[in-house]
Amino acid sequence: MHISIKAEPVFEIFGFDITNSMLLGVIGYIILLIWLIRVAHSVREDNQKKKGFFVRLAIWCFTGLYNTCREIIPNERICRIIAPFAITLFFYIGVQYYVELLPFVGEVVTIDGTSFFRGPVADLGLTFALAITAIVLIQIVATIKHGFKGNAGRYFRNPFKNPIGFFEGLLELVSEFSRLISLSMRLFGNVLAGEILIIIVSWLTGYASPALLPFVYIFEMFIGGIQAYVFFSLTVVFSGIAVADSEEKEENPKNKHKQKLNA
Repeated sequence: MHISIKAEPVFEIFGFDITNSMLLGVIGYIILLIWLIRVAHSVREDNQKKKGFFVRLAIWCFTGLYNTCREIIPNERICRIIAPFAITLFFYIGVQYYVELLPFVGEVVTIDGTSFFRGPVADLGLTFALAITAIVLIQIVATIKHGFKGNAGRYFRNPFKNPIGFFEGLLELVSEFSRLISLSMRLFGNVLAGEILIIIVSWLTGYASPALLPFVYIFEMFIGGIQAYVFFSLTVVFSGIAVADSEEKEENPKNKHKQKLNA
């Protein structure tokens, strides 16, 4: 039984290491592109008879995810910026999670004791890249909404004029880094745990593994959808926080008094 936390190089191209997670990631890319191109073609034709299960599944997921994004981010302009990226992350993570369940992944195909294929989202480098991309987009959206100075003002405030606000800004700055860590490590940890679970069950059950592994695969398929949705949700929620942080200033006490009189 061989368990490696990091992705392992399989061969080199011009001195650049090609890891086992990259190889399986290419397969995931191809599957995702074929699927979404098929969905786009079916939607463009608007032919209900040609919409198979996977096309309807993609449309159903997109509709539900976009509605979720609109509920979290009421600003339509900001929602239209965040939604395509966050929904793409959902489909990408979901497909890349599921390709690791293919029968040839793991120790089935090896080169010098190294697995030829490994789950792409079980590579910490990929999960960090996804998290960094999400955080950068969130900052871009916050800058569009508040302006450069307004967005910077969420983190950096005059400690002499507003010491409490200065401390709050530092906490917000720390929270941005904690969100980066939580996004990347949560996904990586869950995917790696799933791979280890499959390896251990296969190793312990031996010849009985064909009868027991299907239950583990069903469980992993459920977890894969959950992890993709969690990453999507956190990206949208963090975007909503960044946009709403300074979106509405505290109401004038006179306005509050008028509202009470009108009530």
